[in-house]
Amino acid sequence: MIVAFSVSPTPGDETGGVSEAVARAVKVVRESGLPNSTNAMFTNIEGTWDECMDVVKRAVAAAGEGSARVGLVLKADIRPGYDSGQLDAKVERVEQHLTGAE
Repeated sequence: MIVAFSVSPTPGDETGGVSEAVARAVKVVRESGLPNSTNAMFTNIEGTWDECMDVVKRAVAAAGEGSARVGLVLKADIRPGYDSGQLDAKVERVEQHLTGAE
């Protein structure tokens, strides 16, 4: 399974920024040992249902330290039989179509 998620505590810093809190969440993800990637909007992780949900739960808690409220956006790709390697493989399949190298 691949999970894409984004956490945002309320309120942010004096400028509305949440990068410090998001960094705490990303640290949890990176220390989890699960395959992962982070971009400007989401963090993606790959693992079993229980592994992914545990990491998301801990990341939300880390981002929410000192905050009364945390927003969570989560999207999951649940595809039985595809347990690993899909975080990169999905992108590679798209790139193959773009370059015509099928």
